[in-house]
Amino acid sequence: MPLKTPICDFGQAAKSFELKSTNNEIIKLNDVKGTNGTLVMFICNHCPYVKAVIKDIVEDCKNLEKIGVKAVAISANDPVNYPEDSFENMIELAKKHQFSFPYLFDETQNVAKSYDAVCTPDFFGYNNNLELQYRGRIRELDNLKPVRAGDSDLFTAMKHIAETTKGPETQIPSVGCGIKWLDN
Repeated sequence: MPLKTPICDFGQAAKSFELKSTNNEIIKLNDVKGTNGTLVMFICNHCPYVKAVIKDIVEDCKNLEKIGVKAVAISANDPVNYPEDSFENMIELAKKHQFSFPYLFDETQNVAKSYDAVCTPDFFGYNNNLELQYRGRIRELDNLKPVRAGDSDLFTAMKHIAETTKGPETQIPSVGCGIKWLDN
């Protein structure tokens, strides 16, 4: 049963983090802060919803970088019960799709919890002051196939944020697989 993201909590501050990237670097929030906005994405390798839009994610992030919006992707899934989401497989996915953004492993899941991330993909779009302005989908899916009619909802929203510092009033929730929490 797919989960939907909650309504955007406009103005909520981005939570700091310090996580290992697939390039074996420690990345902090300030390392990925864009001059016109920042996109924090919770994704994983195995989720069919992420697989359906991964090319869109990569393309949108490349285009957003051109307008001063930086992006970061974080995987918080339990790699023991979901081996496709292991750190080694994250490295392969980032290479395969030529990520232009850091892909980070939230091994403790503390970052995902601090963001109240619920599913993959889950998009958090921040303005230049790291205030939340978007918590919606990347684009419409029809039977796990992206509906390509113009720019994605995500790109349009982040472009608007880059230009005005404000997110769109109307946002359609992202839909995806629930984050695979560790058995504590």
